Amino acid sequence: MKRILLIGTGGTIASDVTQTGLAPELNTRQLLSYIPGVADVCEVDSLQLLSLDSTDMAPEHWLMMTRCIREHFDRYDGFVITHGTDTMAYTAAALSYLIQGSGKPIILTGAQKPIGFDSTDSKTNLLDALRCASEDLPGVSIVFNGQVILGTRARKTRSKSFQAFSSINYPLLGVLHDGKLLRYIRQPSLERPIFYDNLNTRVSLMKLVPGASREQADFLLERSDALIIESFGVGGLPSAGGFYECLEKWMDEGKLVVLTTQVANEGSDVGVYHVGYHLKSNLRVMEAYDMSTEAVVAKMMWILGQTRERQEVERLFYTPVASDILWKE
Repeated sequence: MKRILLIGTGGTIASDVTQTGLAPELNTRQLLSYIPGVADVCEVDSLQLLSLDSTDMAPEHWLMMTRCIREHFDRYDGFVITHGTDTMAYTAAALSYLIQGSGKPIILTGAQKPIGFDSTDSKTNLLDALRCASEDLPGVSIVFNGQVILGTRARKTRSKSFQAFSSINYPLLGVLHDGKLLRYIRQPSLERPIFYDNLNTRVSLMKLVPGASREQADFLLERSDALIIESFGVGGLPSAGGFYECLEKWMDEGKLVVLTTQVANEGSDVGVYHVGYHLKSNLRVMEAYDMSTEAVVAKMMWILGQTRERQEVERLFYTPVASDILWKE
């Protein structure tokens, strides 16, 4: 029987009712007490790392999870992290860059309703996650509502429904049916994973809206090493308003800019329209293609934690990690 480490970080799954609303109150041992059938699936040790609403999750906590898994990696066959749903996709993406090539499953799960509620998805999600952690399912993934989603491709697309997460521009890794994992895709792995312990959090995200001004981009670029711009459609920036001059100025000073799209599916293609063509051909703005915004944010933090040299940044950005990018020129 496989030996699994359950790592608690808080979230709705571990929440209870307080005078000021739901708050993470339960530890991992208490969570396990709600699913006595786990003894038939695997042996579980529990560790309470954090007790946070996932809104409070930050890059420093991603590094804590990475260190925890690294410290215990040789003693367990798989890992399950219970996590709040709101930022779970960011954490899953970040761990995909911080722990590369793991042959052992690293599963994130959570719930839309606390485990103590009569109507809850917590028990099913947690038991499914432990099942997946006991299988041949390498790398980082999210197990939720009977679906297994690659860590670099997950996004929360529903705020209340049990089907909270979608896989963006990539097939599901598998599904769970009658307590069994039907795996469709097996991610490649290394003999030993590569762990990283550094992130540069000076990465900002700007969502473009009609009438947006360059002053917003100026503000963010002055305070950041990289700016990710969520543009419209296949990508581009307004012809008026000085955006081109803004980016040219800051990129000459060594700042980095990535253009992505607000559209969830099918990715960017910046060179199609004139509003994007000169950004790529003249400014060498990087393009996210089919990467999710969550993955782009985490990947840039990881890359800038390793290097600031532009050519190396570009090389790493366009080098696939955990199938995070498939479509590129």
